[in-house]
Amino acid sequence: MRLVVQNDKKGRLRLRGARLQGARLRRARLRGVVAVLAAAAIASGCAQGGIAGQPGGGSPAAGPVPSRSADAPASRPQGTRPPDSTRRPDGTRAPDGRRPQSAQQAHAARVAAARRWRLARVPLVPPPPPRSKPEITTRKGFEVDGHEELGLPPVFTTVPTTRKVVFLTIDDGAEKDPAFLRMMSDLKVPYTAFLSDYVIKDDYGYFERMRRTGTGLHNHTLHHRYLPALSYRRQQYEICGMQDVMEERYGERPALFRPPFGNYDRDTLRAAKSCGVRYVPLWNEEVFVDHWEYREWDRKIRPGDIVLSHFRGRGEWKGTMPDMIRRFLDKVTAEGFAVARLEDYL
Repeated sequence: MRLVVQNDKKGRLRLRGARLQGARLRRARLRGVVAVLAAAAIASGCAQGGIAGQPGGGSPAAGPVPSRSADAPASRPQGTRPPDSTRRPDGTRAPDGRRPQSAQQAHAARVAAARRWRLARVPLVPPPPPRSKPEITTRKGFEVDGHEELGLPPVFTTVPTTRKVVFLTIDDGAEKDPAFLRMMSDLKVPYTAFLSDYVIKDDYGYFERMRRTGTGLHNHTLHHRYLPALSYRRQQYEICGMQDVMEERYGERPALFRPPFGNYDRDTLRAAKSCGVRYVPLWNEEVFVDHWEYREWDRKIRPGDIVLSHFRGRGEWKGTMPDMIRRFLDKVTAEGFAVARLEDYL
């Protein structure tokens, strides 16, 4: 029987080649493991503040990391919260929860909005609300018997202020133009609405959208009747009934009331007071799509004047509500007036 044996030299060569190949594979695997561990360490370092000498990184989902000035501390004291970037410099929070714009960004946005809505000029920015509210009293000649003795709400057409501001107020709620809401939100022009239930009840939601932008919604009676022709009880029903509607639909009983047509008597103001009304603002000018009307003989706008308009469209006007706002803003801006929020001064 013959024993078959492998050639000794060839066998050694094969064995050496196999060992070299195995060593190469092990080194390649080791280099791969080291690379993975190094990448993980770098990623971990970035997530916790970055690599020394480089800006800190962050997860894309967390948003951009704000830059840090040279004299700012490298880290916050333990237990403190990061700055709230959704707050304005005065401490108030931006309405939409987003980071507030810089002054340059805000101005650029105003310029772009004025261009979109074809305004002749960029609307002026109103000053901050006054820390001390002006004293509101009834305009001379607008009193009723026993007005002061009974503590009835003041009736006024102008807010006492030296600031070059005016206040836009819009009555009833008949026209519900979505373009008007877009325009006012885009331009960030404040205004106050006085609503009557008989014309808003077909779309309470339109005015809810208005309210969410910060617009004040107030009382203009249930049915827009000529109040001096009604008894005290009927006037009380018109005013208090609208207070109930406003509370049910918008969560608040208004402090402001405007009588329809600007007409009232002693019973009107007594009824308004009994319903929780504190102020009865009328107006000094009225703006339409195609013209202005004035209470004063010299036809001039004065600081603190209240301007009236209405929710109307092409059905009754020679234009739209955006057309009316364009006429209003072009005039007051050209005369150096900003539009302020009436409630901020009361």
